[in-house]
Amino acid sequence: METAVLVAPVTALEFLQDEFLLAGEGPILKVYSLQPRPKPCASLSVLQHSRIHGVRPRRQNLDPNGHYCWLVEQLIVFGGKVVRLVRLHVDLRLEILGPLLQLQDWALDARWLSGDKQSLLCVAVAHNSALLLDLVTGTPVVQCSCLEGCLLYSVLLLVHESWADTVLVGGTVFNQLVLWKPGGGEQTDHEYKAPVERRLLGHSGVIFSIAYLQEKGCLASASDDRSVRVWGVGVLGGPGGKCGDLNPACLRVLYGHQARVFSVSLTSGKVFSAGEDGACLVWDWAAGEKVVRTLKGHRAGGVRALAVSKGSGNEERWVATGGADGGVRLWRVKENEERKEKIEEAAREKLTDVKFLGKGMPKVVRIAGEEDENASWSQSRFVVCTDQGIVYQYSNGQWEMIWEGTPEFQSYCVMETVSISVKNSTAKVLLCAVGNLSGSIQVFPVSQPQCGILLTGGSGKIHSLIWQERKGSVCLLASGAEGLVYRWRIEVKLNENYSLVLSVNLLSSFLLPPCAKRWLTAAVCLQSRPEKDLWVCGDRRGSLLLFQEGREQKKGSDLEVNKGLLTGTEQTKGKENGSDGDEKSCSKDDLKLQPLSCLFGVHGKQGVTSVYEYQGLLYSTGRDGCVRVFRLEVLRVQRACKGLEWLERVLILKPEIPEKEEKEGVSEDCENHHKTVELDLTKKLEFTQEEKEEDSFSGEEEETEKSLEARFVIAGFQAVHFVVWDPVKRERLLTVPCGGGHRSWGLWPSYKGVWSGYGALVFIKQGTVLSSQPPGEEPSWAGKAGLTGGWDLREGVHGRGIGCVCRLGKIGGTDLDDIQTTGSMTATEGTEMESKEGHWEIVVTGGEDTSLTVLAVHPNSGSIKVLSVITDHISGVRTVAAVTCPEGGSKKQSQTLSVLLASAGGRAQIQCYRLLIGWDRRSLVPSCQVIQVASHRLDEQWERRRNRHKLVKMDPETRYMSVELVEENSNCVLLALACSDGAIRLFSVNEVRRQIDLLWETFHHQRCVLSVATCRLDDGKGNRYKLLFSAATDGKIAVWDLSEASSLIDASSEATAPPIPCLSIPAHQSGVNSLAVWAEKVGQQKGGCLVTVASGGDDGQLTVSVITVQFPDDGKTSPQSRNQPQLHLQSQSHMPLAHAAPLTALKLLSPGLVVSTSSDQRVCLWRICTTGISHRGTLCSHVADAAGLAVWEGCGQRLSGISLHLVLIKEK
Repeated sequence: METAVLVAPVTALEFLQDEFLLAGEGPILKVYSLQPRPKPCASLSVLQHSRIHGVRPRRQNLDPNGHYCWLVEQLIVFGGKVVRLVRLHVDLRLEILGPLLQLQDWALDARWLSGDKQSLLCVAVAHNSALLLDLVTGTPVVQCSCLEGCLLYSVLLLVHESWADTVLVGGTVFNQLVLWKPGGGEQTDHEYKAPVERRLLGHSGVIFSIAYLQEKGCLASASDDRSVRVWGVGVLGGPGGKCGDLNPACLRVLYGHQARVFSVSLTSGKVFSAGEDGACLVWDWAAGEKVVRTLKGHRAGGVRALAVSKGSGNEERWVATGGADGGVRLWRVKENEERKEKIEEAAREKLTDVKFLGKGMPKVVRIAGEEDENASWSQSRFVVCTDQGIVYQYSNGQWEMIWEGTPEFQSYCVMETVSISVKNSTAKVLLCAVGNLSGSIQVFPVSQPQCGILLTGGSGKIHSLIWQERKGSVCLLASGAEGLVYRWRIEVKLNENYSLVLSVNLLSSFLLPPCAKRWLTAAVCLQSRPEKDLWVCGDRRGSLLLFQEGREQKKGSDLEVNKGLLTGTEQTKGKENGSDGDEKSCSKDDLKLQPLSCLFGVHGKQGVTSVYEYQGLLYSTGRDGCVRVFRLEVLRVQRACKGLEWLERVLILKPEIPEKEEKEGVSEDCENHHKTVELDLTKKLEFTQEEKEEDSFSGEEEETEKSLEARFVIAGFQAVHFVVWDPVKRERLLTVPCGGGHRSWGLWPSYKGVWSGYGALVFIKQGTVLSSQPPGEEPSWAGKAGLTGGWDLREGVHGRGIGCVCRLGKIGGTDLDDIQTTGSMTATEGTEMESKEGHWEIVVTGGEDTSLTVLAVHPNSGSIKVLSVITDHISGVRTVAAVTCPEGGSKKQSQTLSVLLASAGGRAQIQCYRLLIGWDRRSLVPSCQVIQVASHRLDEQWERRRNRHKLVKMDPETRYMSVELVEENSNCVLLALACSDGAIRLFSVNEVRRQIDLLWETFHHQRCVLSVATCRLDDGKGNRYKLLFSAATDGKIAVWDLSEASSLIDASSEATAPPIPCLSIPAHQSGVNSLAVWAEKVGQQKGGCLVTVASGGDDGQLTVSVITVQFPDDGKTSPQSRNQPQLHLQSQSHMPLAHAAPLTALKLLSPGLVVSTSSDQRVCLWRICTTGISHRGTLCSHVADAAGLAVWEGCGQRLSGISLHLVLIKEK
């Protein structure tokens, strides 16, 4: 067995100047090239069974210009109790030099002796000792211990030219820093113990990391007490091994982390610290104890490794962090500009006052020109409307009055702007629409306001104005009184005098359903279905409405439109007849459009804030804190973070394309598509009967390509801040202290709703126009790299423990043999496609962080892509099961997968999803869309009870421990679940009705049920039988006959009587954690078969039970009259101490061949036959406390386990 893919916590990082980054992930050493853009370039397994805790280059050569130059670089890699020498060649190829050197103690630090011409290495070990190691022979030349023989948690070795110059600083288990010289005695004196030269006291927790800055004589320590301390120690090390000041003082005590601090690093101007809270804090020497920048980007579990490039003076530095989630993230930082950058809350308190000088109080602000994709922030213009009905424009630092309205436009006005192309010209103009209380709407070009026209939208208040692009022109929607939405199509032309002329075409108005707040707040014309003229609108009541052109009510009905939409010169509907400054009127024949369908109150009572279409899917936001994704029916609900209830819009995350490849025309996505889709069954669009008959919107139309949900971020208001939130990484991308949501604002850039990773906010607060970015200044380089800090060199998976894993299938693109790729495949992973074997394995993992992650694993290259992160569980995910089928016929079996996924865990919660996995031809990686089918909780009634906080809940929280598929058909599946309350429950999942029903439950075990498994049998006469096996903490296995379970699929959801177990097998002394079952036909025994049950338990034992199954011989096939098969235990064999710890997972690879894993970090392969159990192979895993396992056969036999350790298995 050998490792193919591993995702483990990153425990070591080291820079080679500004050229390369070395990372240790488990035993694997990876090299990332930083120029011209960061990407991985080499990897090699170095330490076998140990994790890399440090990488030290032997020398770093600089040419006369200060650039890094080298031909061959020798690296020492250490971790655990082993050390190995590795060579990095100029062609970025890693080579192992010599054997793995074993030590007698844990290696905490290692340094080369700078004046040594031989291969001598100074190594510090955990029991406060140091040794001088000869790398050629692998033997210690000399070893010295400290007189204070305590355990160390961290060590810093300061070496010079000889052993006698070496100084060791250790962080003890007694919360102290001790400084001593291992080379102080004679090398021949083996009994010599060095005394402690200096002792630093002050921490109240163990010390995890130590750093020293020679130019300032400062020492920094990071501790378990959540603090970083900076000490003035003077000169340490160097010639003679100086020990610094006699009485070192503590200069700074830095508190800012929310949990333990694991790493610390010092530069001439800053202190960098990283901890368990997942943050890297940047402290300024001059600012005292103030955090000037916070770098976040890892999921729960914290930052385990930190590295800062050396740089010089005020040059930019690289900062790299490695997380417990297996991710590596990179930032670019300037020494002298960190305090000026507006990143995170600490630096966002400074806002720019645009200094509005016009008449009146600003009421509405919009950013002009933001629709231009190439427009920069310095070229942006602001348009402001005041309470005096005057419109101003801010450009190049100056305010200019554009238009002044009549007294009717004073005290109240609504304003919207849009950029539109001039017909038969390449020029664009900015149109502005202003509405008032009396139903008047003034539309004018900002560049030529005298060319405007006056429209009338009824006689009442104009509640809102919406511009929407439609078929090469723009439509203006105005919400008036009594639920009427007036619409005009507007075009801009040039007359013979080269003056702008507005051409207005009246459209049928929309009639909103009766409700208290009867006006539109959002609208979109579906570009994906232009032939049907569909509109999706959102109103202030929180409803989503579907309208279609050409479905007007007949004349004479009570829905006939009022006349007077346009006043002045007559204009019949369908004709274009524009003129300068004239007012228009409409005919009495104009008709109203009623909604075809309505999702009433889908976003609560606070209203819909936006509706957006992107690649065939619709995204809606509201003040209920939810984003809903739908395609004429709600597909899913994505909640934002806690406290972010007022959502304003969805912004599609712009893929990050490397500059070099962008110039070459290579289009690659930086981030994989994130899709968390939920089919909301109770809120499905209800189409009219007429629509069903015409089959226009019923969804039966076949689409050539299914639209997949894009990766998006959410913009909204959280308390007093405007926030752009990433729901995948769960972090803020932009934060502006604006004061809250009740204000007018504009976000730049928002070209076609795409978020490029940086931006600026303009808003009105207390009558002042403010900007988060000074107008006329471009965002800084660091800001353009992403306000959270640049690049993901490797994506993280789960920050906390992974409890389950399930393989869904494999997928690959068409004509992979003909695809030739060079360089990195994506900016985040930079993976090269491997020749002809280009398939990806698709797996899903569930973790203690309450999330499900859909992953694409490339076995040949070792790369991993995060396709989707699902965060609908409210507690940890314990178990998953899947029903997989390829889509599209035999020709597309390798390109698409359709999977029904069921996940379960804490709080007695079940979630069911439909996963649609396809091949992205653009980025040459798989893509995934997740559609939630249904959900279920046992205590839903308790959640609905009023005043439940005053009551005591007597029933304990039930956890689902294991799930297994019992029966499936085209519309429904049956699931058996093992429950912590001692029950076995059978559920039906109906995908058509989108409903999960509890069919029956039984408390036979009376103890926590840990595992369930199924087996299907065939008696050769057309009769099929299904057996369910359940195991509990009492060590017994129960067998149930579920042959009649198929009849429950079509039955009603009413509870039925549970069956009685056919057989009970004592198998273990304690809990049974996992089961593997398979059947074998017996030729000698007529009318029966043998079923083998392999089980692993907390006692570390592997037990194999062979059951004889005798089928009934009555020949009856009716489920109502068929007798149950007879089961008898034939034999039982045991493998005591199959693992040195509880056996946590056991899976069947093929009949007679099983794989087991345990928290002893071993993966074992077993052959089971009639003669007994035989061991076939063992692999030491780098996953601690393994909890999940999935095995499958393929091109070689593969195994995938917790924290993503993919293993190739070959039986000897």
